[in-house]
Amino acid sequence: MQNPAATQTTHKQSEPHGDAPSYSAYLRRHIRTVPDWPVAGVQFRDITPLLQDPKVFRVLIDAFVHRYMDPALRPDVVAGLDARGFILGAVVAYELNIGFVPIRKKGKLPFTTVQETYELEYGSATVELHTDAVKPGDKVLLIDDLIATGGTMMAGKKLLEKLGATVMEGAAIVDLPELQGSSKLRAAGLKLFTLLDFSGH
Repeated sequence: MQNPAATQTTHKQSEPHGDAPSYSAYLRRHIRTVPDWPVAGVQFRDITPLLQDPKVFRVLIDAFVHRYMDPALRPDVVAGLDARGFILGAVVAYELNIGFVPIRKKGKLPFTTVQETYELEYGSATVELHTDAVKPGDKVLLIDDLIATGGTMMAGKKLLEKLGATVMEGAAIVDLPELQGSSKLRAAGLKLFTLLDFSGH
């Protein structure tokens, strides 16, 4: 996960059940803001409370599953980004009855891998994917907990494309638009789906 920094929120996706509250409004209430973590000045958006309550966790997962059950949007594989993308991606893949593949930090996968290095604010990082994780032509849903600077998701997209797969969409719970990651990803041709955003100072 990348470092988030923002304060207010807006709605994006509505819950498809009559007068029920929107997914974004409901889920936002269960995201905890931790000030000055991991460094001073950062408002960290902690999604772990979404996972602790079984009802909230089900609403969260259903928000993604309802979208990707649509035959026009249904992927062949879900790829999750290290590490919170594993939590979401594996459950979504199970509910859709499709496979899941992890995109991991360098040195964590035992088999032959492809690698992609991307820049951080200070230095760089590398992610890896097993060479047999996807097949040429596979339609892949790439998922993480949030989009900040977009570096990790962009690297994941490039890895999957190296193996001949098509990243049909990038998905996340939270978008932090002020960090411009989502804008960069869209400019690179990646369609995005997020449930809510945190914006403003």
